[in-house]
Amino acid sequence: MLKKNKYYSKDDALKRLQRYCVYQDRCHQEVIRKLIELRIFGEDQDDIIVELIRENFLNEERFAQSYARGKFRFKRWGKNKILRELKLRKISKYCIKKAMLEIDQDEYDATLRKLILKKMYEYKAPNYYQLKQRAAKFAIMKGYESHLVWDLANSKDLEEEYRNNNG
Repeated sequence: MLKKNKYYSKDDALKRLQRYCVYQDRCHQEVIRKLIELRIFGEDQDDIIVELIRENFLNEERFAQSYARGKFRFKRWGKNKILRELKLRKISKYCIKKAMLEIDQDEYDATLRKLILKKMYEYKAPNYYQLKQRAAKFAIMKGYESHLVWDLANSKDLEEEYRNNNG
């Protein structure tokens, strides 16, 4: 937490923001929020942002790509949720498009399959239909496209795999 009346010079703020951006890729919105916390406004704020971009500490395309990769690989988010979160961060359409290319479709499909099967094994339901419905709803909440989820959930090979591994 910042001290209430601490003043940061433009150079001090720039150094703090450089460290902030080196630690993890940041979007412009996060940097602006941090500058406001440091009580840097107006032209000084603009100058710092320009300097961070010029020195490649701040790169929205790189942020979007690493965000999409990370949220998919580690949190197993679907494209819809990643897309929504990038839009909330005011990332440009161009950068969002580049970010979505970071997700390999084969890996995406395999992850969705594992996610649905895992949930089907975890859930208890009186019949297979309710089981796949609960697992599909979970996958949709994680941001996977509903048409992909339902195509997979209704596929015979998923049912076969579930029945073969679940006795």
